[in-house]
Amino acid sequence: MTRHRSTSASTRGGQSRPPKGRTDEVAERLRGLRGRFSKDERDRLVIATLQIRMAQDHWLGRFSAAHPDVQIRALHWAWIDERTSVLDYWVEGLPGGAWTREISQNGDVRKVEFLAEAGEGGIYRVVQKMNPVVHLYRRLRLPLLFPMAVGGGIIAWEIMVKKSELDAILEFFRERKLAVFVSSVRRGLFGGQPPVLRPKQRELLVEAIRAGYFAVPRQITLTDLAKRLGRSKSSVSESLAHIEQRILEGSLQKVGVDR
Repeated sequence: MTRHRSTSASTRGGQSRPPKGRTDEVAERLRGLRGRFSKDERDRLVIATLQIRMAQDHWLGRFSAAHPDVQIRALHWAWIDERTSVLDYWVEGLPGGAWTREISQNGDVRKVEFLAEAGEGGIYRVVQKMNPVVHLYRRLRLPLLFPMAVGGGIIAWEIMVKKSELDAILEFFRERKLAVFVSSVRRGLFGGQPPVLRPKQRELLVEAIRAGYFAVPRQITLTDLAKRLGRSKSSVSESLAHIEQRILEGSLQKVGVDR
């Protein structure tokens, strides 16, 4: 399969940068927020799904708004330096890296590399200017959960944070005049009681996640996963079914559903 590489033209103006010290101010405000809640309230773990309209000074906002019917998934993220990061995206449609040129023409994109076809789309590695929201996550030392779904200029982010941290994040978006909608909030991970997995089950789950078995779109087949693990396909399938059953049972017990 032919791999396409493209480097963007010289960086264009137009991408707004966060005011100097803005993320430090928000981090300081977070410390102030902690004083407003009781300890139990501010330390309560929540999982929230946010729908954020991306600014047009970010290539993903422009691209997804221009192609509202194209599904996009941000798969992985890595920090390069204070102003630059690299992300892997799955973009639907147009095989053979045909989106490479259009993505690279955005001023905040440093480099685009087409990695492979996957399902009904392709995987692109994009070196880009750091999104100011990522700066906030780094200042607050919060993990970014992947994959993230993008469509029509809106990105869906799922975050697992304390209540006070969620309030600080929402305040950050409001101050930057970014439209954000909280589509769901639930308390704790599996009701604060993670499902009990045996060590071997946990190892298998971690390996399956790392290999991309649970990614959307799926990056490895059950057959290839079994080969990688040196096990039979039926054995891996049965083990994953038991893992899913344990996780689902833990979730159902939280909401009081009888099995």
